[in-house]
Amino acid sequence: MVDEIDNSTVVKAYARWAPVYDLVFGKVFERGRKASIEAAERIGGRILDVGIGTGISLMDYARSNRVVGVDYSEPMLRKAHERVHEHRLDHVAALAVMDAQRLGFADDYFDVVVAQYVITAVPDPERSLDEFARVVRPGGEIILVNHLGAETGFRRLFERGFAPIARRLGWRPEFPWERLASWAEQHGGVRLVERRPMPPLGHFSLIRFERLPARASTAREAAMTGS
Repeated sequence: MVDEIDNSTVVKAYARWAPVYDLVFGKVFERGRKASIEAAERIGGRILDVGIGTGISLMDYARSNRVVGVDYSEPMLRKAHERVHEHRLDHVAALAVMDAQRLGFADDYFDVVVAQYVITAVPDPERSLDEFARVVRPGGEIILVNHLGAETGFRRLFERGFAPIARRLGWRPEFPWERLASWAEQHGGVRLVERRPMPPLGHFSLIRFERLPARASTAREAAMTGS
């Protein structure tokens, strides 16, 4: 079994990526980035963008929204601050260095939580997802766009073989859909709204979870426990 990612690995990896991230990944991730923002803006309002990185996605949000961006990497976030200042992005309410596993926001504070290419790059994906569900209001959505590992075939073998190298680069290429499905089932307070393959080559997916109202969540938990 390959080693898991820890925070020190993430910090080192994204400090290296910061100067070239937009050049290397800007176009590759563009379709998924814009699809996640389009989905978020169907709800609009207060939007939390977790893993904002260099802030490249901030350019695509409509000015009618109030966007808060957080990232664990200070070098990446400095690029985001520069972008906000340069382009006068007055819809950006705040940018902050923050751990996705320990979000410093009140419960039910946001209308939408967006995490682009993040969930495979955090030490504890399930804990991060719990935090996303905590800070989004009932009826709001958690919108993920991410690479998901292949379930069979040559790509699955390649991803597993490449995993030790990818860990040092700051992500898990073999991350399976089942982890997200299991998290949603165990959490009980969310439901899957959409899972859609995205370019390039359908190796990425747009995934939307709705935060359920408290009564629905409580009823599901009671049904699961048999009480």
